[in-house]
Amino acid sequence: MEPQQNWAITILEDGFGRVREGVEHALLGLTPEQLTRRPSPASNSVGWLVWHLARVTDDHFAAVAHVLGGGEAPRRREREVPPGQVWPEWQPRLGTPYPEGSTGYGHTSDQVAAFPQIDPALLNGYHAAVHERALGILGGLGPDDFGTVVDLRWDPPVVVAVRIMSILNDATQHVGQAAYVRGLLTATR
Repeated sequence: MEPQQNWAITILEDGFGRVREGVEHALLGLTPEQLTRRPSPASNSVGWLVWHLARVTDDHFAAVAHVLGGGEAPRRREREVPPGQVWPEWQPRLGTPYPEGSTGYGHTSDQVAAFPQIDPALLNGYHAAVHERALGILGGLGPDDFGTVVDLRWDPPVVVAVRIMSILNDATQHVGQAAYVRGLLTATR
């Protein structure tokens, strides 16, 4: 970084790095069956939780990059799929049954149960790709970018700083949930 370090970016990179470490730990040593096991019929699995936090990160950072690159901030309540996500190259590999733009937000219990049994290393690879893309976008932010409006569907409109904190907050909650479910699955009795 330049002599005048942007501390906000450094702190955010550290936060997302901690999520990355948490994802690696949550997936470490799990089998495909354990990846999809749910503690109860209404619970989320480790696999779905990691997929969801990766999808939200992928989708939302792509939207930030799109707007900062000159694209328009969404205005309508309908779901818009921002370009620039890494998901299109990973979706066929993971084999999820969800629509292209799905991030897991609002998924029903049946949709969570439909998450496929895959090699956890594959899911880890998707999150690693999302993480690298997010770090690239973070590293390209200038001090003036943090106040740029990226979503007009909310009142007040969402700016880059708020969106990135929202992504980080969501990711830390879900990686903690994944670690908890992992603990339930791997606890010795």
